[in-house]
Amino acid sequence: FSFRKLWAFTGPGFLMSIAYLDPGNIESDLQSGAIAGFKLLWVLLLATVIGLLLQRLAARLGVVTGLHLAEVCHRQYRKVPRIILWLMVELAIIGSDMQEVIGSAIAINLLSMGKIPLWGGVLITIADTFVFLFLDKYGLRKLEAFFGFLITIMAVTFGYEYITVRPDQKQLLKGLFVPYCQGCGTPQLEQAVGIVGAVIMPHNMYLHSALVKSRQVNRANKREVREANKYFFIESCIALFVSFIINIFVVTVFAEAFYKKTNEDVHEVCANASSPHTALFPSNNETLQVDIYKGGAVLGCYFGPAALYIWAIGILAAGQSSTMTGTYSGQFVMEGFLNLRWSRFARVLLTRSIAITPTLFVAIFQDVEHLTGMNDFLNVLMSLQLPFALIPVLTFTSLPTVMNDFANGLFWKIGGGLVILLVCSINMYFVVAYVMALNHLGLYIGAAILSVVYLSFISYLTWLCLIALGASFLACG
Repeated sequence: FSFRKLWAFTGPGFLMSIAYLDPGNIESDLQSGAIAGFKLLWVLLLATVIGLLLQRLAARLGVVTGLHLAEVCHRQYRKVPRIILWLMVELAIIGSDMQEVIGSAIAINLLSMGKIPLWGGVLITIADTFVFLFLDKYGLRKLEAFFGFLITIMAVTFGYEYITVRPDQKQLLKGLFVPYCQGCGTPQLEQAVGIVGAVIMPHNMYLHSALVKSRQVNRANKREVREANKYFFIESCIALFVSFIINIFVVTVFAEAFYKKTNEDVHEVCANASSPHTALFPSNNETLQVDIYKGGAVLGCYFGPAALYIWAIGILAAGQSSTMTGTYSGQFVMEGFLNLRWSRFARVLLTRSIAITPTLFVAIFQDVEHLTGMNDFLNVLMSLQLPFALIPVLTFTSLPTVMNDFANGLFWKIGGGLVILLVCSINMYFVVAYVMALNHLGLYIGAAILSVVYLSFISYLTWLCLIALGASFLACG
């Protein structure tokens, strides 16, 4: 083992780990703490471990083949499935971009004490395009260093909240290592499902398989390939451990300070603190419901203005970093699936325009409640797209014709298949629960029709995956 070699391979894993720290994840964390206390920390740990194993498969595909996941999909799938896959992944990238825009707009609004309206914050995020293009000119290593800086900002800001609130360490350890949820009901169960849906992002598989190509590896030399796989896996472990600690900070802060709190409790504290956000919390006995915006307001009421501003800086760092990973994902996906090379400027401009337009309309004509409510819809969208990354990555890493001597063994075939089945089942539950909550007959009918088409395509991908896993009798010639 060599630390010098590990340093040479360090970078792609930290860029990949940004997806575990985007505004959608942060919102899922704080809601988990406020709704279930410390009881769902073990779910967050399990989701992160599953995410690590899936990222390992994506990284191995890139290292061994010299092609990223989208390029392999272009080579292995037929034209129609390939185009459908591309459209699904593009939807996931746009959804992620919208979450970044929402998070950044809310952070800017909080930092300006409401002087910059939400629609103003949405417009300011257009500047991300130019920031990204400016940094991209100076090379990938400098961009990786900038990502490291943003992750450090998140660790410091959310760590400050953790130290300020001082969560109960015994409850933290119990929640982390004892799989229990005593007294949990439907809200807690839905929150547990939401954690898994928020942590594992579909476009991240495509991104990670492409980022590892930035390091020179002699693929004719099996020892070098094996060594690269080892160091990329170690780096991914470190990167996801850091992101996991930051997520723990957010969950435990809200679990300690706001679990079982009512609106009236918070209203009273905010009124005594002369907070401008007092009106957000009606004076009733309903359980406190928090999101990214209300979370900052509540922290400001209980722990002073510094807690609010530091929270907003952390959210802004999460938003700014996730937009760049989304842009990279989009670039690789478009080049791989369509063999179409756009300039990064054109690519960023297109996806950012698509993401900003609906978000801007909601910000102008609705309030912050509707803007943060979009995150729930976007998490459902991500859940729907998840099989379109997980099934292909297991399929191709199990094919000897693609991976040669590095194809998945029996353990990874069975384990990977079970993990993907579990993750997809959990996310489908999340989607069904979301649709049922809409309580509208027309939406039910529309969802039923889309479900038939959706499940038909999933069945097709699963059929090809089972053949790759060894069920050759399904090949039908």
